[in-house]
Amino acid sequence: MLGLTTRFSFLALCVLQIDEEVAKLLELKAQLGGDDGKHQFVLKTAKGTRDYNPRQMAIREKVFNTIIGCFKRHGAETIDTPVFELKETLTGKYGEDSKLIYDLKDQGGELLSLRYDLTVPFARYLAMNKITNIKRYHIAKVYRRDNPAMTRGRYREFYQCDFDIAGQYDAMIPDAECLKIVHEILSELELGDFCIKVNDRRILDGMFAVCGVPIDKFRTICSTVDKLDKMAWADVKKEMVNEKGLSEEVADQIGEYVSMQGGMDLAERLLQDQKLSQSKQACAGLSDIKLLFSYLQLLQVTDKASAEKVRTTEVQVMVVSAQKNLLQERLKLVSDLWNGGVKAEMMYKKNPKLLSQLQHCEEAGIPLVAILGEQELKDGVVKLRVVSTREEFDICRADLLAEIRRRTSEA
Repeated sequence: MLGLTTRFSFLALCVLQIDEEVAKLLELKAQLGGDDGKHQFVLKTAKGTRDYNPRQMAIREKVFNTIIGCFKRHGAETIDTPVFELKETLTGKYGEDSKLIYDLKDQGGELLSLRYDLTVPFARYLAMNKITNIKRYHIAKVYRRDNPAMTRGRYREFYQCDFDIAGQYDAMIPDAECLKIVHEILSELELGDFCIKVNDRRILDGMFAVCGVPIDKFRTICSTVDKLDKMAWADVKKEMVNEKGLSEEVADQIGEYVSMQGGMDLAERLLQDQKLSQSKQACAGLSDIKLLFSYLQLLQVTDKASAEKVRTTEVQVMVVSAQKNLLQERLKLVSDLWNGGVKAEMMYKKNPKLLSQLQHCEEAGIPLVAILGEQELKDGVVKLRVVSTREEFDICRADLLAEIRRRTSEA
């Protein structure tokens, strides 16, 4: 009973101390509020932060348990790091966002800053401890000296849930597992439909290069492109041109690429893009993305609804051009197909880009593509592409109708 009595006494002391602090705050508020309203004392949380009530905390705990359970299922360890780091550890690691780091006053000769994310502290932890291989997770608060927009979920203090596989491994195998983990967590939380976006910096840099972005502007333009998740393309382009000094022509070329969506199919189309394929860097990134998606299919992460499209038209073949100034030839060919009873269409542009035409076929579920180019016209053939397998065959112009009928009847 002595231990129980002591515990109750301690709790009573805590309650008493809390009551005293509340009384002091209310007294201070009354004093400051009486000076003609010049020094109003308001009890509130700091800008960009919020309190969480017991119900909200119960929900958070359930979510965290789900996330941690998934991390542990995949064999991850956990670590913790200080909420602040040496300023020099963080400076220069975040590009333009470095201005969002919270700096603290000089503390005993050390310049410190609140951590901006969990990644740089993790890198510092690995370097200090000479760790080369680790699979770890870390759930903790981070801080951003940002203009908060709390109605849109932008806070100055918030949690991040990091999962990293550090080390040297064969390409895309750890990446595939990380995406599998994201897929498992979002599915288990039952948040509804979701889309996981993947990125390879090599593809982005290669795209910038072929579009004509100066090398010294790569990082700043990259920061602007990252805003597409929360800004319309028109606003992103405006920032590129008006604030970052990019020409409208270059910005428009970037816009054509970043507006594309897809998985394995998009990677393959981009590898065939005449402009982007000139970049070895981009091609290397796209090849790895293809490898990644092959692993994701085995891990049952990819969306099987790309393969089960509901078609809204009965078009059998799309007539496309591989170069400019071939509108007349496209019109002749599509007319021949119509006259032969084939359901066909073409884009209503004089010089549509090949990639855009092929993407339309993928999205609309059109099974065949008839491709015209200068070489095909010289050879008297049409390149017939099977959209589902991406195989291509040179078909004699005179035999094209029969070949299309044969393939569409088999389908």
